[in-house]
Amino acid sequence: MNGEINPLVNIIKAMNHDILQRYIEGNSNQQEKEDIAKWLDTDEENMQQYLLLRGVYDASLWNSNEALLQTKNEESTEDPNRKNRKRIKLIQEILKVAAVFLIALGCYHLFLSPELDIMDSNITLQTVYAPEGQRAEVVLSDGTKVWLNAKSSLTFPNQFANDNRIVELNGEAYFDVAHNETRKFIVKTEVYQIKVHGTEFNVNAYSDNNNFETALINGSVEVVSNTTNESIMLQPNDRVYAESNRLVLTNIGTMDQFLWKKGILFFENEPVNGIFNKLELYYDVKIEVRKKSIMADQYTGKFWTKDGVEHVLKVLQLRHNFKYTKDSMNNIVIY
Repeated sequence: MNGEINPLVNIIKAMNHDILQRYIEGNSNQQEKEDIAKWLDTDEENMQQYLLLRGVYDASLWNSNEALLQTKNEESTEDPNRKNRKRIKLIQEILKVAAVFLIALGCYHLFLSPELDIMDSNITLQTVYAPEGQRAEVVLSDGTKVWLNAKSSLTFPNQFANDNRIVELNGEAYFDVAHNETRKFIVKTEVYQIKVHGTEFNVNAYSDNNNFETALINGSVEVVSNTTNESIMLQPNDRVYAESNRLVLTNIGTMDQFLWKKGILFFENEPVNGIFNKLELYYDVKIEVRKKSIMADQYTGKFWTKDGVEHVLKVLQLRHNFKYTKDSMNNIVIY
């Protein structure tokens, strides 16, 4: 794999930051977007360089902060060692500025997306992606807070200009929507839309497993099907999920299931098979189960995600009789 990526890294580094600047401004082509996505994966310094340019660009849009832009321009004439120290410090400061609305809880990628239609040329679309094993927090321009779970993406404009505030979600997210009675907040997923004015709710809508679920904590929301126009109004403590292309209304049961946004895995009478599926998602591992007899067993408990996948497996071993091996490629075999 390194043999494929290294030439790409050399090419992009040789281009200085021109290609990155076009990417940030929304002027790059599809091939450049794919190349940069690969480049960001190769080295943490690449992500830092991107965050620096991204932060400066966002700061110039949101705060017209000329001091940040001046620092960026002066770097080209500074001593390399001083420049690196200054760059690191600038990155740290940028991530503290309230105007920089993207807050990293783990490694994430930003890229422009064509999914949402916009008419104003001053508005750009951005996507935050939290890969397997990571989480991300986003503060939108209207003050809405969004927590993204692993393997989830949120597409949104840099500012809301129309009557509605529209974002697109693929995966799981917890929303704390800034109240605005005159401008609805709409979350689009592959099959359903959630329409709100100001509220707290959780959405689980991973496109690759065809599951959909919305749980309402505060306020009120309406869930609408994109295909059948079926709709259901939710009240606090309501939960709606899709079953056979129909919406089913029930109660939340326990709020502990939303602890994922604080870095806590919660399982309640969860079959071991379901637990292993979630571990694959949260920790970016592949689990092969050779001891099929344990698949129907159930477990209830909480784990800090930071303790790692092997901690979860060791705790499960206390109640369920199995052994496991884990290799350097994050492949786990249960036997």
